[in-house]
Amino acid sequence: MKKAILIILFLSLNFCFSQITIEHHELSDCAIELTNQKVTYDPSYFSIDYPNGDVPSDKGVCTDVVIRTYRKIGIDLQKEVHEDMKLNFSSYPRIWGLKTTDKNIDHRRVPNLMTYFKRKGAAKPISNKANDYLPGDIVCWNLGGAITHIGIVVNKKSQDGKRNLIVHNIGGGQVLADCLFDYKIIGHYRYEK
Repeated sequence: MKKAILIILFLSLNFCFSQITIEHHELSDCAIELTNQKVTYDPSYFSIDYPNGDVPSDKGVCTDVVIRTYRKIGIDLQKEVHEDMKLNFSSYPRIWGLKTTDKNIDHRRVPNLMTYFKRKGAAKPISNKANDYLPGDIVCWNLGGAITHIGIVVNKKSQDGKRNLIVHNIGGGQVLADCLFDYKIIGHYRYEK
C-alpha cells in the first residue's frame, strides 16, 4: 500500500512539473511570435479598454512585450496589476506621484510589474549564471539612473550556446536579442498564475 501511494505521489509530482515546463515553453514561444509583429517604440500614454486593453498593435514599449506575451496564454496583467494595486496601493512605488490607480498605465510601468511579481511570490534569485535564467522567466534591468527595462527569456540560445536569448523592446521594436548580461539585472521572476 505504501509503495502504491509513493508511486502515485511521484507520478503526480512529475505531471505537475511537466505542466509548468510546458507553460513556460509556451510563454517562450508566444514571446518569440511577437517578434514577427512590426512595432514602433512609443512610450505615449494611451487610454485603453479594461480589461484586456492594449495600446495600438503597432506601438509599444518593453512592458508591452511582457503584457502581450502573457495575454497570449490567457493572463491579463492589466487586470491583475490593477486589482492588486487597488487593494494594496501603498505597496507600490510612488515614483509618478499618483494618488490612485490608473488602469491605462499602471501595468505598463516596470517598477509596478516588479512589485506585482514579487508580491505574487514570483521573485527568483539574481545571479551571474546564465543557466539560472530559464525560458519563460522575466528579467528586469537598470539601464542607468532611474531607467528600467524588462524582457522575457526564451528557448533560443546565443550564438555561442551559453545563454538563452531575450525578447524585449528597447527602442527597435519587439526583437530577439542576446542581451541577458548587457545591463545590470535588478529583477528575476518566474510568474505562474
